[in-house]
Amino acid sequence: MNILFASTKEKGEFWFPLLKKHLPDDRFFEWPDNNGGDIDIALVATHPKGALGGLNKLKLIQSLWMGVENIVNDPDLPKGVPVARLIDPGMVAAMTETVIAYVIDWHRHFWCYREFQKQRVWKRRKQYLASDRTVGILGLGELGGTIGPKLAALGFNVCGWSRTPKKIGGIDCSTTLEEVISRSDALVCLLPLTGKTRGILNSKTLSLIRKNGCLINVARGGHVVVPDLIALLDSGHLAQAYLDVFEPEPLPADSPIWAHPKITLTPHIAALTEPRTSAGKVAQNIECIRRGAKPPNLVDFAAGY
Repeated sequence: MNILFASTKEKGEFWFPLLKKHLPDDRFFEWPDNNGGDIDIALVATHPKGALGGLNKLKLIQSLWMGVENIVNDPDLPKGVPVARLIDPGMVAAMTETVIAYVIDWHRHFWCYREFQKQRVWKRRKQYLASDRTVGILGLGELGGTIGPKLAALGFNVCGWSRTPKKIGGIDCSTTLEEVISRSDALVCLLPLTGKTRGILNSKTLSLIRKNGCLINVARGGHVVVPDLIALLDSGHLAQAYLDVFEPEPLPADSPIWAHPKITLTPHIAALTEPRTSAGKVAQNIECIRRGAKPPNLVDFAAGY
């Protein structure tokens, strides 16, 4: 098969040696070299504009990320070609570590003690048990379904919201958004970005988080209405926010987020795709196409992910 690597974020030099071990008989090309349009598989992650146009023999578009909004919203997307999300074990593990670290940082007041250190203030805050806290998770797919039980194993109460009914051990699942948020001391956003989820974290929903709670957004920047979040932080309703994703990215130097004392930010590193753990998954999907089978984790275009 002819495989095209088209990405402005991922580097082919890291992927090709690993992919060739799994697919030694296939041919690899890196955009803008698209083999004259004779491409069977496209591997993409924030692909260059126009990279998918004219690929009339394409059998599969394989995302190198879990998020696929840049693909499904591409006006040049070839009609009828399936798109597969990447469920990378390394990425799932990294996201789990990040979310747990943020929850613990808020729960144990480490964010506050860092400020005390800057001020040279010797002061203790009230200690809580994990069982005193409820962590709400928005999105119960591969990530939420993995992270929730691990938080429950640490003693936290965990509730979660999904568009369709789910049953996951350790998580009190619900399809009612307001119910989950209003129970949450810490709210974790793991949602895909769609027309229905854009701006879902706004003044109305964020104000439902319990007082002195926190928001953790490791999904997409478009989920959060930033002025609404800042207003709730400034009012004292929310104690802290942990933001890893933004619109736009990179975050502009004049953004108020940089200097806000109640926001911890990271540059979209909560979970990076790990070629060492995901190359095999990509190869498995390509082998599915080769034998005429349907790969797992195909995008539902009606749902947007």
